[in-house]
Amino acid sequence: MLKSQRLATAMTAVLGALALGAAPAFADDAIKIGFVTHAQGNPFIQQIVDGAQAAAKDLGVELEVSQQAGGTPEGQLKAVQDFVNAGAKGVATSVPGESMAKGLNELVASGIPIVQFNLLATSVNGPYVGEKSTQSGRILGKAIVDKLGGASASGTVIIGNCFPGFPVLENRAKGVEESLKAAPGLKVLGPFDVKVSAVENYNHWEQLYAANPDAKALIGLCAPDVASLGKLNAANGDKFVAGGYDLTAENLAAVKGGHAYVTLGQSAFVQGYLPVVLLVNAIKAGKVPEPGFYNAGTQVVTADSVDMANGLPAVTYEQAQAMAADPAATAAYYKAWSQALTADSLAKAKQPIAAESE
Repeated sequence: MLKSQRLATAMTAVLGALALGAAPAFADDAIKIGFVTHAQGNPFIQQIVDGAQAAAKDLGVELEVSQQAGGTPEGQLKAVQDFVNAGAKGVATSVPGESMAKGLNELVASGIPIVQFNLLATSVNGPYVGEKSTQSGRILGKAIVDKLGGASASGTVIIGNCFPGFPVLENRAKGVEESLKAAPGLKVLGPFDVKVSAVENYNHWEQLYAANPDAKALIGLCAPDVASLGKLNAANGDKFVAGGYDLTAENLAAVKGGHAYVTLGQSAFVQGYLPVVLLVNAIKAGKVPEPGFYNAGTQVVTADSVDMANGLPAVTYEQAQAMAADPAATAAYYKAWSQALTADSLAKAKQPIAAESE
């Protein structure tokens, strides 16, 4: 088992706090909520949407989803504004750029609750649900160093980032690089822009590996990377250590097949479910939620071990794979957690927004 799996993340305490009290009774057919995402079609993003839809079903509210293929802030902001103009009483959105902050804050000032997830701008006057980004990078980097032989490891390591400039991903890179320094013999290249679409992502990794055929490890910071790296590794005799993010079916298959070593989840279900709960709470209370950070938790999966984080029940690799492809099974797995959320426990769970990047 990876040593990182034994780390007690802040979310363990958070979800422990959330587990107090009875399930909330929020049902109200009059409540309509918007949910806006980037990277339409990405399996990880769909897992977040599945979590949001599960929350809407549990709470008896109407959820409408808008997705854009890329990650332009202008497109995201327009989708949020369109929802509000159409009568949404609150909106959850990923925030792929600081340029969204002014428009989002104007909505907050008008009384519309806004909750961020997965990608954030710290200047937005609303809470954020996501991972502890720099720490997750440290966990991934350490896993790679350990696999390469620890402090005595040597050779080239390549890092790829599908969305350069996004704070969460830049923080991941910082954490990975910090852990890689434990092995002074490693030469780190990147992070390089490897794009987010599956085809472009694979092509960019293929080009990077062709230029560095002796690389010992390739590390991705985004959802499509592990699938791409697994395919690339398999095509080249599994010569490098591959690691990255998210528990998609494709990524888990790459790890199970021995073509990738480790993939870190960031609790996609929580990132979808919890923003809807926060919005419904705020709408019911008649006030916008204040800025704060809710740590979704870091999951660590290798072919030999599965850590779902947050004190959740242990699962087999086969169960993790099944949940990755089955929203209903995932919702059932999280049922005890989701039924225990209360307004009071959420208030106690909130951390300062700065904690996200620690």
